[in-house]
Amino acid sequence: MSFKAEIPYGAYWSTPFARWQGSLAGLNSVEFAAHVAKKEMAKRKIEPEEIDFGVLGLSVVQHHSFYGVPWFTGMIGANKVGGPTLSQACATSVRSLLAAVQEVEVGMATNAIVATCDRTSNGPHLYYPNPSGPGGTGTHEDWVMDNFSCDPLGGHAMIDTAENVAKRHQVTAEQQHDLVLRRTEQYLTSTADNHAFQKRYMTLPFDVPDQRYRKTATTMEGDEGITISTAEGLAKLRPVKDGGTVTYGAQTHPADGNAGMMVTTSDKARELATDAGIRIEILGFGLARAELAYMPEATIPAAQRALDAADMKASEMDAINSHNPFAVNDIVFASATGVDANDMNNYGCSLIWGHPQGPTGMRSIIELIEELAMRGGGTGLFEGCAAGDTAMAVVLKVSDRS
Repeated sequence: MSFKAEIPYGAYWSTPFARWQGSLAGLNSVEFAAHVAKKEMAKRKIEPEEIDFGVLGLSVVQHHSFYGVPWFTGMIGANKVGGPTLSQACATSVRSLLAAVQEVEVGMATNAIVATCDRTSNGPHLYYPNPSGPGGTGTHEDWVMDNFSCDPLGGHAMIDTAENVAKRHQVTAEQQHDLVLRRTEQYLTSTADNHAFQKRYMTLPFDVPDQRYRKTATTMEGDEGITISTAEGLAKLRPVKDGGTVTYGAQTHPADGNAGMMVTTSDKARELATDAGIRIEILGFGLARAELAYMPEATIPAAQRALDAADMKASEMDAINSHNPFAVNDIVFASATGVDANDMNNYGCSLIWGHPQGPTGMRSIIELIEELAMRGGGTGLFEGCAAGDTAMAVVLKVSDRS
């Protein structure tokens, strides 16, 4: 399968990610995403008036986020543009990309913007009134913390899904730590030569605005709060849960940030691309759900469905990126598909640079595109799990348009 919709080469961007409660903790994620998108569009000479559809993906509600896309597009100057606001936990980016592709595919849009944003910092504390409850009191939840620690279907925490999969597939802590060291090495490749790889899609140094977006509050040289793991340091860590195998070193950290992308027709992609000779096609999407409390396994059937849609095999992929909140994810995926886990995520991944949820997958898709472009073209797969034991995947092709 090949969709009519394309991604214009270079018409995408991401902020650096900051570990939660860091430099981005005080910014409303939707306002911040609009601030960044407006600047990045101007750099690429993308006029807001050209946009006729918008998708906003986020998983942590923010003040005024009820207004979704119309609020975001209004802030970037695309005042006539509407569209859906989507939330599919950690699979929000792929779902948002699919929504834009579908809109272009059926001829309802020509030039779509996909914005993904989240702030895990300072997550909202919600109160649900219940006048008929005891004493007239309601229930409450901390949107981020409570949902990290309890799946309402099974009562288990996110880390329990990783432990369940590790036990089923006999994945040891040592195997997980070995992969963490490899992922750390790959991430450092992206920051080499003054962040040369990351600067292909990211503005660095990055000026963090104040809450009024009038001046620069601080400057980020790159991702903030990264742990550069060592074999000695990892060996000292104990599993988070008694009797388990997953340590804090073998899982990601919550973060803040945003990422965006244009999706358009083939003709328009030539106009918007920073290099019109490079073509980015979308070949297939996949969605799957695993057994209750076995979230990391969902990536395997999701990827297979995307590959089936593209009429390709995992072994034919020139590059594979993943959202890997746990090192277990990549180990089990590689074992099931026959790919080499050490060859995935060659320039970074969420295991190392953190997990703002909504934009996590978008940044990884962008890095996949750039890796393929540096190779002179090829086909790539992105896959990632999400809360509720689900996962989504997408297959992309980068080629010479001529």
